[in-house]
Amino acid sequence: MARQYRKKPRGREIDGWLIIDKPSGIGSTDVVNKVKRAYDAQKAGHGGTLDPLATGLLPIAFGHATKTVPYVMDGTKVYRFTLSFGEARDSDDADGQVTETSDVRPSDEALRAALPRFIGDIMQVPPIYSAIKVNGERAYDLARDGQAVELEARPARVDRFELIERPDADTAVFEVQSGKGVYMRSLARDIARATGAVGHIVALRRLRVGPFTEAHAVPLDKIVVTGDTPPPSLDLLLPLTTALADIPALAVVEGEAARLGFGQALSLVELMGRVPSEADPDGGLVRVMAGGRFVGLCRLEEGMLRPERLMAPA
Repeated sequence: MARQYRKKPRGREIDGWLIIDKPSGIGSTDVVNKVKRAYDAQKAGHGGTLDPLATGLLPIAFGHATKTVPYVMDGTKVYRFTLSFGEARDSDDADGQVTETSDVRPSDEALRAALPRFIGDIMQVPPIYSAIKVNGERAYDLARDGQAVELEARPARVDRFELIERPDADTAVFEVQSGKGVYMRSLARDIARATGAVGHIVALRRLRVGPFTEAHAVPLDKIVVTGDTPPPSLDLLLPLTTALADIPALAVVEGEAARLGFGQALSLVELMGRVPSEADPDGGLVRVMAGGRFVGLCRLEEGMLRPERLMAPA
């Protein structure tokens, strides 16, 4: 049998994170493709979708950083959105078609009185224009084809939901801190309904994703260049471990790192005095470091340190 050779991926091997300040009017996947081309990178992905209308933080992972995307997406997120009263839209944002109108304009007091019911562990019906699958099809594809889409309410976690500005009677600006999988369009739709009004989002900005803030963000037009302009600098990338800064660190020696690399679990008795106090001993994650080298993510379970997501040795 002829020996088969794996074709080497095109592009440069790049590892790390680039935090893009996404402009409105472009999808998250398009941003990834533009940035990947700009850096001629072999592998890239994003840490949490933003709607085309939305702006703000879109973390882009390169190379080995793509292995840590799920942990970034699990992190805390902060959003600011502007709710416009008077029209319900099928997409729950300004890009959709009007489905209902109302003359009701709730007072600040009415809005603040309604907010507590949307804070904590809540049930939320996602927008029909979302990536949720219905019988194997994306909800937004079905909606665009004119099919009726009914989505079930699902659990969501909202830690903070505040009215921060009221520019006029027709609009209200809110800030939200939440976990993963919370739809701002649904929150906007539902807070309007809760006050007897209808409304939709006209502006949405993501201010934080896990450890990443606006201080880390780089405008897209600084990366995507044309003509004879040189490619963007690799100095703009953040180290892979930056995305995991919120996860407690646990130090191991190289021998222990090697055992983890072979898939072996380590007894926490061996690691006595090194397990960080903030780590949850019942299923918590730790960021394992050997000297300055990131070994990978491991989980504390039943008195053992079990490898979960390891990096290939340099």
